[in-house]
Amino acid sequence: MLPKAYDPKACEDRIYTLWEGSGAFKADAASKKESFTVSMPPPNATGQLHLGHAVMLALEDIFIRFARMCGKEALWLPGTDHAAIATESVVIKKIQKEEKIADPRAKYGREKLVAKIAEFVDFSRGTIRSQVRKMGSSCDWSRERYTLDSSLNRCVNEVFKKMYSDGLIYRGQRIVNWDPKMQTTVSDDEIEYVEEKVPYYTFQYGPFQISTARPETKFGDKYVVMHPDDERYKQYKDGDTFECEWINGKITATVIKDDKVIDPTFGTGCMTITPWHDMADFDLAERRDLPREQIIGFDGRLLPIAGEFAGMSIEEARPKVVEKLKEKGLLTKVDENYVHRVAVSYRGKGIVEPQIKEQWFIDVNKPAVKWKKKHLSLKQVMQDVIRSRDIAIIPERFEKVYFHWIDNLRDWCISRQIWWGHRIPVWYKTSAKGTDMHVGALPPDGTGWTQDPDTLDTWFSSGLWTWSTLIDPKLAGNLDLSLEDLLAKSPDFQKFHPTTVMETGYDILFFWVARMILMTTYATGQIPFKTVYLHGLVRTRDGKKMSKSDPSTCIDPLEIIPKYGADALRLSMIVSQSPGNDFRLYEEKIAGYRNFINKLWNASRFVLMQCEKAGIKPQDIPAEFSTPNSQLSIPDRALLSSLQRLVADVTDGLTKYRLSEAGERLYSFVWDYFCDWYLELSKGEANVSVLVEALRTIVHLLHPYCPFVTEELWDSIKPKGVGLLIKEPWPVAEGGRLDPVPEGKFELLIKVISAIRSLRVEYGVSPGAKIPAIVHVAESDKFLLTYSQHFLRLANINELTVSAKAPAHCQGMVSAFLNGVDVHLSLEGVVDLEKTKKNLEAERAQLQKFLAGVEAKLGNERFMNSAKPDVVTLEQEKKASAQEKLRKIEERLKAF
Repeated sequence: MLPKAYDPKACEDRIYTLWEGSGAFKADAASKKESFTVSMPPPNATGQLHLGHAVMLALEDIFIRFARMCGKEALWLPGTDHAAIATESVVIKKIQKEEKIADPRAKYGREKLVAKIAEFVDFSRGTIRSQVRKMGSSCDWSRERYTLDSSLNRCVNEVFKKMYSDGLIYRGQRIVNWDPKMQTTVSDDEIEYVEEKVPYYTFQYGPFQISTARPETKFGDKYVVMHPDDERYKQYKDGDTFECEWINGKITATVIKDDKVIDPTFGTGCMTITPWHDMADFDLAERRDLPREQIIGFDGRLLPIAGEFAGMSIEEARPKVVEKLKEKGLLTKVDENYVHRVAVSYRGKGIVEPQIKEQWFIDVNKPAVKWKKKHLSLKQVMQDVIRSRDIAIIPERFEKVYFHWIDNLRDWCISRQIWWGHRIPVWYKTSAKGTDMHVGALPPDGTGWTQDPDTLDTWFSSGLWTWSTLIDPKLAGNLDLSLEDLLAKSPDFQKFHPTTVMETGYDILFFWVARMILMTTYATGQIPFKTVYLHGLVRTRDGKKMSKSDPSTCIDPLEIIPKYGADALRLSMIVSQSPGNDFRLYEEKIAGYRNFINKLWNASRFVLMQCEKAGIKPQDIPAEFSTPNSQLSIPDRALLSSLQRLVADVTDGLTKYRLSEAGERLYSFVWDYFCDWYLELSKGEANVSVLVEALRTIVHLLHPYCPFVTEELWDSIKPKGVGLLIKEPWPVAEGGRLDPVPEGKFELLIKVISAIRSLRVEYGVSPGAKIPAIVHVAESDKFLLTYSQHFLRLANINELTVSAKAPAHCQGMVSAFLNGVDVHLSLEGVVDLEKTKKNLEAERAQLQKFLAGVEAKLGNERFMNSAKPDVVTLEQEKKASAQEKLRKIEERLKAF
């Protein structure tokens, strides 16, 4: 017999060990079965998992368990990401704090610091493995990968060399995001934007007025740009020059007419350009072949071009530059309330400065990729795979977001000035004749070769994730094999690529998903995955973003699991959460799903007790249900038929990645239909074969969602000779077992009892009061009378009359009108109906007055224009709630 209460702490670790030891997680590349692959997005090897990882693990585990039970050769490949800049930053801060070393790079040098980072990562990866297991993740640990594994490094070097040979990788001077604090370039995804209120200055610049929030960058500005169609400046021609007084004396400036940079409706409609420190200005300088001058050094201080301000920080120089221009009479206006967004490095927290720097780039516009018998650019391939539906994105609306990014894609800066990561496979040798360069993992023969000091952007290696993880590590050690050989000879790649579904957060659709498409289509000629499933961000109860800087807003999965169990946490993050939408998570919600787990547990205890009473062991009940309908009651037949519909619905939902919809269907069926109705109605007359059949089907269907409790229950109800539930086949809906007539009768029974209960609540009938009920059906059905004792017990009535003839309406009778069935209760002498009616009328008047006030507010144009969106939404919700309450009161008053 099962214990009285389910204790996840006593079960989960033991069950996971059973699963892992059984080999259930391990996929077979030699299998003839259809493959199903999930590549786990590798968590950063920097510490503990957070709720975003927990959502990902829950979703992917559902995918993989369902596919495995459906008979597919299912591979869920786990791994971790070396997370170059993030990991190096964490370890350097750790050394600074614990060892009191201000500059660990200078103290240890490259080799020793990299060794210290590797030691930290090795420990951290062990922690992450433990946390992934805690979530119940049924991934194939024998194939675990790490983005710095030697086999993955081989793939990185091969792809770099191939792209360089094809002219797609080049080294050049282009504008990049520069973090002066960490002294490295950073990618767009490593930037966060902070709103800041600053003065917005307008200066006289010859005959023009220009506005800027950054006057300290304007020392080299010698070009003024305006839109060619701007009537205010029609007397000026492109290329006109003029002299004007500026920060450090007179300059000669040139007019540029351009329709791509300037917005004539913003500000004065003209501006000067700073190509070295602005992306748009750099693009204009590139198109026009204009000179570029660096104003701010890589240390964040002004250079000699700034004259008397040279050596100053930006914060120090800005007010002094403004003061000098004011003294010259060139300051014409100051807007003190200007708000703009400042780019800040997510890791180093330094203000990011656009800088022109020699870096390694990937050319996304060169038509050098063979794709579908055409020569396309990387950008064109990335567009084609979505437009042609080679890859589907769930939800589909994110295709617009994807194309917005890809259509505006710039050449990708792939080099970083840090030590942790894949080192750029380029070697240099300087001689009297100049500098020779060699691209490859190893230097050519001879001495004097030094490797490029930079490392590759993390996304370069993680962009290869779906296929580099499937390369045979032994083959990767053979340098005589080409990249094509490695792909052709690796059984895992041949069997399990492309990935079936790539599940990840929508926030990295561009930064990771798009780059996997770019790198994989180029390197392998295949798409990386067939479907992209995007989950939303986890938010607090109030809809705020969970932040590490505010621990009170965060929910730690490792604290929640011991308290409520992994199954409850999984359900709380999946059920009622649609893909691509943010959702709110709080402890009470998780506790609610713990209650569902307990409900399932108690229902299972009831089933086992019925077996014990009948003297039947569940293990002796065969797997194939064979009891004829003639030996079954109406509720039994209805349940068995409804189970077939449930199997069909859940199977369809999981097949189409509608996990929330399928989860809601299961939750409702188990809680309401099975526990609250069937089990209640079966008390005293239980059919143990039906009970066991139903429970076995339910735990099968629930297993992908809550694997621990279902595996534990399965051990008590499984047939003889059957092993773990994780290895069981998925139930198949049998159309021949549908039995609609009993389903309809059972549904009628539920509706009538529910209607009686609702009427009692609506009219304030005390729980202990026994009242008579009349049920009017078009054709009198003895079925309802057969279950009259259930009516007396469950609806708390003392008499049930079922009639095909409508009863005469008498004083004190209240009614509910269902589809084809009317339910009447006689409340004469039970409740004061006149008082109830007056209370309802008073409540109606109060609601009407409240609703008029809300509607007046929403109809006020001034309020609608000035109120914040969340305030307007709140008022709209008040209106909808009041209207619904009013509708219900009107319905009740009609009954009088």
